[in-house]
Amino acid sequence: MNDVVKHKPLAFSGIQPSGKLHLGNYLGAMKNWVRLQDSMPCIYCVVDMHAITVWQEPAELAASTREVTAACMAVGIDPVRSILFNQSQARVHAELAWVFNCVARIGWLNRMTQFKDKAGKNRENASVGLYVYPDLMAADILAYHATHVPVGEDQKQHLELSRDIAQKFNLDFAAPDFFPLPEPVITGPGTRVMSLRDGTKKMSKSDESDFSRINLTDDADSIAQKIRKARTDPHPMPGNKDELKDRPEAENLINIYAALADHTPETVIAEYAGAQFSTFKNALADLAVAKLTPIAGEMRKLLADPSGIDATLKSGTERALEIALPIMSEVRRLVGFVG
Repeated sequence: MNDVVKHKPLAFSGIQPSGKLHLGNYLGAMKNWVRLQDSMPCIYCVVDMHAITVWQEPAELAASTREVTAACMAVGIDPVRSILFNQSQARVHAELAWVFNCVARIGWLNRMTQFKDKAGKNRENASVGLYVYPDLMAADILAYHATHVPVGEDQKQHLELSRDIAQKFNLDFAAPDFFPLPEPVITGPGTRVMSLRDGTKKMSKSDESDFSRINLTDDADSIAQKIRKARTDPHPMPGNKDELKDRPEAENLINIYAALADHTPETVIAEYAGAQFSTFKNALADLAVAKLTPIAGEMRKLLADPSGIDATLKSGTERALEIALPIMSEVRRLVGFVG
């Protein structure tokens, strides 16, 4: 019998409170999180413990945690229907991560490409937290016996490690099927949103140019201006997908339009085939303004009441712990911890 079937379906995903959230975060993750609420129970976590694997100004981290929480609610994540909380309030994450540090093997972590990418040539000066980050991610997921994890392509390797850790724990402690082997959920044409200045690079919070991304807090004028200034090429809109080969900027804007409009890229291409890109950009700017400015407005409203956001996070933490504490209690028993 498939392991996922034995455990009740439950989705878990997290988002880091570092830097400004942008269109890539929305189309690549958050929009799909909203949809997933219709399919199964969902737990969404603002992963502030992951954020400090690289230095964060404490006051900025607190502000970003509230801003990301507000963004989650503004895009349509219902904190009553789903569980929404911040990671550091549920200490079970850190406790289970330590157990997993002792289950995972160094060779497994050495294969994690994201550490190599983030640490770069300065690897010896990277934090230990950045190195064992995937073990904490496994703890985030498995503390709730989550069966499904919406992830981008760049996190698939970490999810595979979570499955390896779950399998090894179950084997080491003679607890067959105790932890489920979580499955990835990858959906939507906007899963990978690229920079507006370079269609070969992902849209990023860390890009020096603010014109490379649309922030979820941008106003209507900024959104429209960024889209109209987005890099394209001299050719008109393609007549079919094959004509997008070697046109990464054009493909990116078509994918963004498709994701915002809930269309397929093929539908968008058919509608605008042969049109000048300036015409398409105007249509995309109008669509983006219509879809994104209500999110920014709702975020401003929520952020005006930080105590309300804190209360939402506290309530979400209490609900999260109702699930996680019995699981952690059983982990402690299996491992042999007394008390």
